[in-house]
Amino acid sequence: MTHHYVYVLQSLRDGHLYTGYTNNLVQRIRYHAAGKVFSTKHRLPVRLIYYEVCGRESDARAREKYLKDGPGQTVSAKPA
Repeated sequence: MTHHYVYVLQSLRDGHLYTGYTNNLVQRIRYHAAGKVFSTKHRLPVRLIYYEVCGRESDARAREKYLKDGPGQTVSAKPA
């Protein structure tokens, strides 16, 4: 069974939060850290602050949308 992950990264530069989903969390985090993801490459370094596992891709997409646009929308926070 393939797992799908919803994750939240925080920029250590400006505190901005980025929410995404993937089926390979370790590889995706490495891409972010290496500056290979357009949405976060100018906000490096980033750290993983949250993730959850979904059994179906459709569930992960729905959860990502909820966290980005819905009542669960994440708000930017300055790093501690």
